[in-house]
Amino acid sequence: MIFCYRKPLLPWSARQGVLLGCLLVLLAALGLAPGRAERIKDIASLEGARENQLIGYGLVVGLNGTGDKGPATMQGIANMLARMGITVRPKDIQAKNAAAVIVTANLPPFPKPGMRVDAIVSAIGDAKNLQGGTLLLTPLKGPDQKVYGLAQGPVSLGGFGAASGGAAVQKNHPTAGRIPNGAVIERGLEVPLARGNEVHIILHRPDFSTAYLVAQTINRKLGQDLAEAQDPSLIRVRVSEDYPGGLMGLVTQIEALDVCTDVPAKVVINERTGTVVMGERVRLSPVAIAHGNLTIEVTTDYKVSQPPPLAPNQAQTVVVPQTKMEVKEQKSSLVEISGVTLGEVVRALNSLGVTPRDLIAILQALKSAGALKADLEIL
Repeated sequence: MIFCYRKPLLPWSARQGVLLGCLLVLLAALGLAPGRAERIKDIASLEGARENQLIGYGLVVGLNGTGDKGPATMQGIANMLARMGITVRPKDIQAKNAAAVIVTANLPPFPKPGMRVDAIVSAIGDAKNLQGGTLLLTPLKGPDQKVYGLAQGPVSLGGFGAASGGAAVQKNHPTAGRIPNGAVIERGLEVPLARGNEVHIILHRPDFSTAYLVAQTINRKLGQDLAEAQDPSLIRVRVSEDYPGGLMGLVTQIEALDVCTDVPAKVVINERTGTVVMGERVRLSPVAIAHGNLTIEVTTDYKVSQPPPLAPNQAQTVVVPQTKMEVKEQKSSLVEISGVTLGEVVRALNSLGVTPRDLIAILQALKSAGALKADLEIL
């Protein structure tokens, strides 16, 4: 079990230090911890250790008549054949077994020639299905227009589609697929681990408290004041020349350290799906809530009036609509709720017995009233 100790910005007196130590011992005896600890490796990364996007234009062939019919794809086929020594005019090509596609891939951190990554293939023309197709050799370029990889291989869709006689059936998305390990890295990127005598650590989620705690944890592990929080997302670590294992040993030691992370209180709401997610630091001040449902139901019945059998010729059947409206309002009384921990907040809101969409409206009202001690983020 990891017990998180947050070093104060101001020095503690001797008496305060003794009281803090007694508190930590008491929490350990009760099986409680003041906070959660995470590895630095899981919350941060070295500066420059990032992915880069690659993109290319290619052709998928071998389709069963479900390819493109536009002139752009025919021009691409003609260009490919010309590079192979075959001269043909685009207007003479009447192929439905090829499709123009965009190929994308992610260049991993510290890439080396020969490494393989997945390639994503997406149709850009009027192709109906890429099932059974094979991507021809496609150069993958970076933003600097340099070729960093080559992609080729059979396209895996994870679904299918078929149509005949006006009937059609489809599973998943047949015009986009993946080529597992279909892209080969041809050019590497030299990413320096250190800038001079410093290593820069970048937090995935910038936070003042977490950056300060990371720096203090590194200093306690190394026994020297080598780490300093530059800002909420950057921690600079000076590299000691006599450190055992050199730079790689230092980075390995830093990544394995456990740090207490400080996350803000936040409630995330997705109104499209009715999803509500709460963080563990969400709190509710004592407040009274009354929430009732108002239902308005409008129904229309059609009454048919027919003339008798011996009625004159002018008589005709008449359809008369009859509209009925009913209003129902659910009775509700004030309910007092509050919560200091996440469990108490959940139990208090569940006591209202409302649906997720009603809960969204209640949370928005609680935030406006100042009773919800958390940031409200609506997706």
